[in-house]
Amino acid sequence: MPVITALEVNRRDKEFVKLYLDDEFVMSLPQLEAARLAIGQPLSQSEVEALADARAEQRAFDRALRFLSYRPRSAEEVRRNLARHNVTDSLIATVLARLEGLGYLDDLDFAKFWLENRARFKPMGARALRYELRAKGINHDIIEKSLADFEEEEAAYRAAAAQASRIGGTTRQAFRRKLSQMLRRRGFEADTVRDVVLRLENESEELDAGRFLRDAEE
Repeated sequence: MPVITALEVNRRDKEFVKLYLDDEFVMSLPQLEAARLAIGQPLSQSEVEALADARAEQRAFDRALRFLSYRPRSAEEVRRNLARHNVTDSLIATVLARLEGLGYLDDLDFAKFWLENRARFKPMGARALRYELRAKGINHDIIEKSLADFEEEEAAYRAAAAQASRIGGTTRQAFRRKLSQMLRRRGFEADTVRDVVLRLENESEELDAGRFLRDAEE
């Protein structure tokens, strides 16, 4: 049975400790696992394999944390990222459960974050938002819960108001067409598009009675 002959802190990653058995380097271990070991301690093959599993879990966990450090993620996004790095399904399940237990993963919180981000920087319709959240692996019930207070018309108004202010020297027809096309691309429903475009057209004319050029048919 091999014996531990050295435990050295990894200079490049001080969260890990190098394990030597019979004077040969075997693997780097998380500090928590290494703290349970001592020089001169014999290790069976099953114990070495268990340590290797602990190392693999910690590395996968650390990878997931780095992925989460850039912005909140859904559980499915984390799963896909780990899978791309050849982490096994069973280990992915373990890491996801650990992240959820620590509060680092919560799909409802993620869905709310995503909707708030869209509302601030790129307002979209509920149809488009549902599509995006489904693509990120959020289940139907969570999507509907996160959209419970979503106000489609106000989101459409925010999406179109900035563009409406930049449309100048054009006819009513062109104004309506440009705003309608943009709102439809953002996933807003036809009734909402019609109402918001009319609202902005009226507001524009109230601010400037001569805002629009005459349509060709007028």
